[in-house]
Amino acid sequence: MASAVSSAERVTDEINWLDADLLEAWLGLGCVVVVESTQQDLGDLSGKVSTERRYFISSHEGTDAPLHARAIRGHWGVENSLHWTLDVSMNEDQCRLRKDHGAANFSRLRRIALNKLKRWENRKENGKVMKTSLCTKQKSCGWSRKFLLEALLA
Repeated sequence: MASAVSSAERVTDEINWLDADLLEAWLGLGCVVVVESTQQDLGDLSGKVSTERRYFISSHEGTDAPLHARAIRGHWGVENSLHWTLDVSMNEDQCRLRKDHGAANFSRLRRIALNKLKRWENRKENGKVMKTSLCTKQKSCGWSRKFLLEALLA
């Protein structure tokens, strides 16, 4: 479905209006950024438009909106990429751990395993590195103790 999206960023370095508690909690606060996104679903005949405002804090001083916009997009690009990889390769969204710290602990273990698999270079007998997907690397570790130990020690 097609949609029209626009966004505007506003930055202010006038932070003295914030409560003293907040300023103490956010030592080094340089500015506050507001990103306002407007979206319209072009497939919806009603013409409904939705607007969303997100607030960010930054240690960068000054009011360079394009700089902050790039930083925010870059941060979310990394977050979305990592989450997508965890969900596709390790089916993270299907995990139903809810008790105590189980979900957070298991999430850390998944990230450690993902980093190990990314770092591991599966080599042929002649020493040449094989380009393999994360899924193939996971399966290799499940099929062979030798591969599992290589990946864990990567």
